[in-house]
Amino acid sequence: MGKYFLLLLIGILGVSANAQTLIGAWENTSFSSEGNSLKNILIISEAYYASTWFNTKTGTFVSTDGGQWALKGDEITHTIEFDSGDSEHIGAIVSFRIELSQDKLKIKGNDSAWTRIDDGSPGILAGAWLMSGRKRNGEFQTRDTDRPRKTMKILSGTRFQWIAYNTETKEFMGTGGGSYTTVNGKYTENIEFFSRDDSRVGASLQFDYSIKDEDWHHSGFSSKGDPLYEVWSRRNP
Repeated sequence: MGKYFLLLLIGILGVSANAQTLIGAWENTSFSSEGNSLKNILIISEAYYASTWFNTKTGTFVSTDGGQWALKGDEITHTIEFDSGDSEHIGAIVSFRIELSQDKLKIKGNDSAWTRIDDGSPGILAGAWLMSGRKRNGEFQTRDTDRPRKTMKILSGTRFQWIAYNTETKEFMGTGGGSYTTVNGKYTENIEFFSRDDSRVGASLQFDYSIKDEDWHHSGFSSKGDPLYEVWSRRNP
């Protein structure tokens, strides 16, 4: 358990002395105590990050955590907003020193390394977003993005993850993610992990999308086949 927790901490802290080079997605593979191959995907936007572990072969979700980060010199400091494994970590502030060489990322004093997946490009949707509205039964409903209950979606150039959580109650509601593409007004998600239902792993969902007044409008059908229309607003630091 101690070894796994250390790996988890390392996985969430991949940031470099040159912040711009860290924007994007990174991956690391390790093994659980049972011998299962686990993949860690780390998505870093300008001010927020999300780190998730899942079974490399089956896509079975293991854990996720994330929040805000800031950089000073080669020291990264992050504040945990959500943690599916231990709610007591929420609100904790942790700092590590890091090093970056080419497309490899390390925590100083540790041999584990993360390999870059992308640098945030093509990036039309790259960044952190909060759900700010949705249409139900033909009626549009807005959502206060400042409230503790949040649904955040964070994207690199090729990877996405959504997380539902509450910073006040420290409750984790669910997450899912994988790879995505944006082509000709179509946003396609390829699901690689889903905390609520492993059977959704491997599914591809296509949506219409557009940017209107800086908000991301997103419409189509959910993984359950239900119609949806969501609006996401960029999350500022």
